[in-house]
Amino acid sequence: MKVIKIAGLWLGLVLFCHAQAGIDHTHERVLDNGLKVIVKEDHRAPVVVSQIWYRVGSAQEHNGITGISHLLEHMMFKGTEKYPAEEFTSALAEIGARDNAFTGRDYTAYFQVMGREHLELSFDIESDRMTNLILTQEDFTSEREVVKEERRLRTDDDPNALVYEQLSAAAFTSSPYHHPVIGWMNDLEHLELEDLSRWYQRWYAPNNATLVVVGDVDPEAVFDLARKYFSAIERRPVRDSKPRVEPAQAGPRRIKVKAVAKLPYVLLGYKAPNLTTAEQDWEPYALSVLSGVLDGGRSARLSKHLVREKELAASAGAGYHLYTRYPSLFLLEAIPALQHGLDAVEQALYAEIRALQEDLVSEQELARVKAQVIASEVYAQDSIRAQAGLIGRLESAGLGWRVMDEYIPRINAVSAEQVRQVARRYLVEDRLTVSELEPLQAAGPAREAELTDAAH
Repeated sequence: MKVIKIAGLWLGLVLFCHAQAGIDHTHERVLDNGLKVIVKEDHRAPVVVSQIWYRVGSAQEHNGITGISHLLEHMMFKGTEKYPAEEFTSALAEIGARDNAFTGRDYTAYFQVMGREHLELSFDIESDRMTNLILTQEDFTSEREVVKEERRLRTDDDPNALVYEQLSAAAFTSSPYHHPVIGWMNDLEHLELEDLSRWYQRWYAPNNATLVVVGDVDPEAVFDLARKYFSAIERRPVRDSKPRVEPAQAGPRRIKVKAVAKLPYVLLGYKAPNLTTAEQDWEPYALSVLSGVLDGGRSARLSKHLVREKELAASAGAGYHLYTRYPSLFLLEAIPALQHGLDAVEQALYAEIRALQEDLVSEQELARVKAQVIASEVYAQDSIRAQAGLIGRLESAGLGWRVMDEYIPRINAVSAEQVRQVARRYLVEDRLTVSELEPLQAAGPAREAELTDAAH
């Protein structure tokens, strides 16, 4: 698992103006059946991206069925009577479209990128599989094995990903973010076709979805097309999961993960609020700036102090996401340099935190970090797919797409004192969970024999 790092180069007023143009070029309608349709104009090329976001992900799952949202994502490509699997693929291939899907904690989304003249095909496909998906035991059994193998490759056999999974499971005891998106292996093994069918019927409804279109389009034409293909689908009662509020943490938590790996690794997670849960609305933006102070390129503190000056770490980083539905984690990570151990690099991370809690960031450093944080965000929204993705994530988190145009002014308004305040309030022991990786050597023939004898 790689912590999402905030880095980038300031591109000046041109990027600032480009990012601020969001609201003027974004349009919204809600159909009678509850489907929200959001269209953002971007006329730089004759291309369009269509994404449909369902407000269901691993955060809606519970023990026994974890991973079901992601498995259903796989099954959504198995086809309908109108578009069997092979015709689904060929229809999109014939027009040169790129399509895929992804599942997160707060959402499941499907998308196509294509020439603007082919948008109607996307709407036809998505409206059809919103209600007419064919689920067979054969497809289910096959795809469940695919997901299990995906879990083995991306988590079980990836030591750093395993460290992150175990960190989340230890940090969150009641929160919906306790479970991994991919699901626990035991749950995957025992999922049944009936579970999947119920999940599809419960969550895949127009009033639980947002259709996002970004590109070289006329908004009114898109709304007319959406009504043509989606308005006949009836809304259904969608009852959200019961609240699972995370209890207050009473002290630091620590876990150790033993796995075959070449290098040790430490990951710190501090419980932190997001835009929906922060007591002060400026705090998430201050946490974003704080993340940039620690990890905003070569001039940021972790890279400068731990990697280059002290040579304690081979790499170090930080990450924070403010656009989530539930409170998440402010993360710091490090891999020690060969001549140093985990304890030394972990203590160095704490030292950087204490420095931020004690002393104000200089105005020069603050200005540089703000520029980098803003430029990184703007850079990330350069493609139409990324623009649609931001809108979808904001809608799925319950924030609404208009929040995207608040980002730059709110980041620019963060003061050095506010950065210090969030460091003092949130980067503290009673919010901390530490997950460390202890590398194990891969078992050779002799070692395997030794382990086999020990087992008997």
